[in-house]
Amino acid sequence: MTNADEGASHKEPETPDRSDLPGLAAFAVMGTTIATCVGVGVGLGIWADHTWGTAPAGLLIGIVLGTVAAVVSVVKQVRRFL
Repeated sequence: MTNADEGASHKEPETPDRSDLPGLAAFAVMGTTIATCVGVGVGLGIWADHTWGTAPAGLLIGIVLGTVAAVVSVVKQVRRFL
C-alpha cells in the first residue's frame, strides 16, 4: 500500500458547516418545544391533583394535553419546511 492509498482510505469525520445550522436549530427548537409542552402539562396536572385532590386524574389529563400540544406545535414547525 502506498502513502496515497493510506490517505484515501482515511476519512475525516464530518462536522456541521454553516449551511447545516438552520436545520440543526430547527431540531433543537422541536426538542425544546416537546419538553416544554409535556413539562408544563405534567406540572399543571400535579398542581391540579394537589389543589383539588383528584390524583391521578389531573396528572393523566396534564400528560395527554401536554402531548397533544407538543404534537400540534411540532407539526406546525415541520409544515414550514414542507
